[in-house]
Amino acid sequence: MYFIILATDKSDSLGLRMDNRPDHLSYAAAQDCVVLAGPFLSAGEDPKPQGSMFIIKVKDAAAAAEFAANDPYAKAGLFAKVTITPWRPALGPWMPEEV
Repeated sequence: MYFIILATDKSDSLGLRMDNRPDHLSYAAAQDCVVLAGPFLSAGEDPKPQGSMFIIKVKDAAAAAEFAANDPYAKAGLFAKVTITPWRPALGPWMPEEV
């Protein structure tokens, strides 16, 4: 099952994000469930990360919640808000065959 995880950073937390980025990337890569991921960016000439988006494929909502809770960013207290929503791919060149 697919889930979208949307996480919004706390205000003025770029330093905390950057300090934990290597562990965050290592964690996400090691989980073998990430379909697509990346940061939300601020507007303007010099955009900065201000949140995260993951599309993951896991067995159920509990596994998605566990993935989100164990992210080093979450453990460091980076996020002001995290939402986890079931999702079904419908269109796009990267579509999985089993949908």
